[in-house]
Amino acid sequence: MVQKKTNRNIDIQIRLSRPYLGNKQKLMSLIEKVIDSGFLVQGKYVGQFEQRVANYLGVKHAIAVSSGTAALHLSLIALGIGLGDEVIVPAYTFPATANVVELIGAKPVLVDVDLETYNIQVEQIERAISANTKAIIPVHLFGNPVDMDLIMEIAKKHNLWVIEDAAGALGSTYKSQKCGTIGHLGCFSFHPRKIVTTGEGGMVVTNDDDIAEQVRSLRNHGIKVIGKKFDFIVCGFNYRMNEVEAVFGITQMDELQEVISERQRLAKLYINKLSSIPDIKFQKVLPNCTTTWQAFVVRFRNRNSRSVLKILRNTNIEANIGTYAIHLLQWYSEKYGYKSAYYPNATELWNKTIALPFYNGMTFQDVVDVINTLEVALNEN
Repeated sequence: MVQKKTNRNIDIQIRLSRPYLGNKQKLMSLIEKVIDSGFLVQGKYVGQFEQRVANYLGVKHAIAVSSGTAALHLSLIALGIGLGDEVIVPAYTFPATANVVELIGAKPVLVDVDLETYNIQVEQIERAISANTKAIIPVHLFGNPVDMDLIMEIAKKHNLWVIEDAAGALGSTYKSQKCGTIGHLGCFSFHPRKIVTTGEGGMVVTNDDDIAEQVRSLRNHGIKVIGKKFDFIVCGFNYRMNEVEAVFGITQMDELQEVISERQRLAKLYINKLSSIPDIKFQKVLPNCTTTWQAFVVRFRNRNSRSVLKILRNTNIEANIGTYAIHLLQWYSEKYGYKSAYYPNATELWNKTIALPFYNGMTFQDVVDVINTLEVALNEN
């Protein structure tokens, strides 16, 4: 929990992120049960974890998979999207959002993002729609909700699928609705920097029975049980979650709301302490929305983040860029000829954002040390 800590006599060593694993005694007991059972892959504990997530989100189906990337990949395939199709994605996001579109032979069509929310500019989406467009993948970046009402209106108007990339948004809310439950499908990640972690792992959620059946089959080599027999009805993948990963998730779900509340208090502490620095801007949260702050990413008004990052790292404070400008990555810039000027806001966020240390269990003194070092770095630049 965030608390005051004094008399730090050791060199500052503050990590960017650190997973919170919940009640370790319960976790170790469940791991022992998995080991004793002799069943390690996609068994009863995966089913229990799926049910916990489905109940929490209020959805009919939650399907555990091996990663958040796998969740996005399976979602596209389950919808029948493929060669020659187009899918709209934000220009500023982790590459997986665009990569999965490339992997199915479709084209990721980039739309610039908003400088304040860091999320896709919804008002620009319709300009990117063509006869080949089949879906939109809005990203709730760093847990911050996208304006889903407008996106769903556009999708309905143009008969498009919506796959929410809610990788870091478990528990975030958009107008009282949980992020990941508003589109046709929602995809979550359980990477160690996420709100709940299973080491690696992901989840597809949906209220559509047919889509859920497709995803379940695709994650497990294309198997479908018919009566008392099974067959391989499609060419599927091995995207299953294992039982040990699942018990990590089960343990953490018990404390999810406490974890989220602590992150929100920690973000408030950062904001209060950094508000006096004119060069720093914070990620804006839309009205009637709440964010779980999967990461705490700030934007500099007038300086490049790379020099600041170097100073922080040299003082043993681990920080990083916010995330990636897709159009500037080698694969996409060479394949599609993208330039910085095509997506100016994504380019600016790529150059001027920084993810500060942020995790459950960070102390008051940790935050003070980060801020003091950041002020020194800004003064040197």
